Amino acid sequence: MLVPIAMAAAFLGFATYVCFHWKRKLKGGETTDEILIQKLENSKKPHFKEKGTAKDEYNNGGVQNYSLKTIKVATDYFSEEAKLGKGGFGLVFKGKLSNGKEIAVKRLSFKSGQGLEEFKNEVTLIAKLQHKNLVRLLGFCLEENEKLLVYEYMPNNSLDTFLFDPIKRQQLDWSKRRSIIKGIARGLLYLHEDSRLKIIHRDLKASNVLLDEEMNPKISDFGTARIFGSNQIQASTERVIGTYGYMAPEYALEGLFSIKSDVYSFGVIMLEIISGKRNTGFYQPERGLSLLSHAWRLWNEGKGLELAERQLVNTCLDKDEALRWIHIGLLCVQENPQDRPTMSSVVLMLASSSNLPFPFAPPFSVGRFFAAFQSSTTVSTKKVSCDC
Repeated sequence: MLVPIAMAAAFLGFATYVCFHWKRKLKGGETTDEILIQKLENSKKPHFKEKGTAKDEYNNGGVQNYSLKTIKVATDYFSEEAKLGKGGFGLVFKGKLSNGKEIAVKRLSFKSGQGLEEFKNEVTLIAKLQHKNLVRLLGFCLEENEKLLVYEYMPNNSLDTFLFDPIKRQQLDWSKRRSIIKGIARGLLYLHEDSRLKIIHRDLKASNVLLDEEMNPKISDFGTARIFGSNQIQASTERVIGTYGYMAPEYALEGLFSIKSDVYSFGVIMLEIISGKRNTGFYQPERGLSLLSHAWRLWNEGKGLELAERQLVNTCLDKDEALRWIHIGLLCVQENPQDRPTMSSVVLMLASSSNLPFPFAPPFSVGRFFAAFQSSTTVSTKKVSCDC
């Protein structure tokens, strides 16, 4: 009698299990967040530690899976006082862990263009990278529909907050600006050639360059980065994600990207650092010039130093070096990707006084042209998403 009862109990348990999982399947199965968490925690490259306390440190390429409670306590429950800034992805908060370590928490908003795939991409990609000019990811959190990335805290925020502020920019003398340019170049060279992966950033801009306490630059925001095969030259996408003014023309208009797309973005940042002006906001109505065209015209007419920010010219500017670096910046923003140097060549050019090739005039203003391009219904049906 006991055997049939035991068999019946076992059958009932099995039926309950099947019924439960069948109902989950009818409802769509596990949530996307649950699946992503499992993928992140089961990933061996990189290795993710189990969820623990704040004292657990980033170690050997692994990142911490922080609890939501830990993050809330660290940021005073995402208080207004802890807010550092806002981007297209959402808000960034300053926090302090129980061990005293300061952190920056990137909180993706529900309306963010950066979704689950971009979130996973950033976590799994940046954890594999180790370079002094790349921001360090400490961990992540996926709980209660929250998507949080935890970074080392950069006390001087991002490059754009200094470069385009009339007061703060006075702290950026020529020595600091040249150091920032060289640091960005080295970080980008690492991504393209020196890491064990070949990585295209795809959204390099002044706001994605963070500054530590000594004003050393660190490239950040790898949500849209792509890994290339060792022999891969370029790729294409139907979903163009980037920022007007920094996107190479072949990427903005055709969805083609390569290491030379990043070189173009670097050239824009380089000219912005020297001039102290935004490429996206620069416009001369009487000439119809972008910052890039303006820089080329001045350089071509032998007036290149007029591009440099006035406070630099009046103080400690190395005029010969500044002219050479404007020249290098113009080479980076050539319309044809084949005419742009690689980052290894850029690093060498920044460190030497060798002869440089003559740059052609840079392309049209991608931002203004692309706005018209996007509104046209006959040119293309390509999906476009830009952080403007």
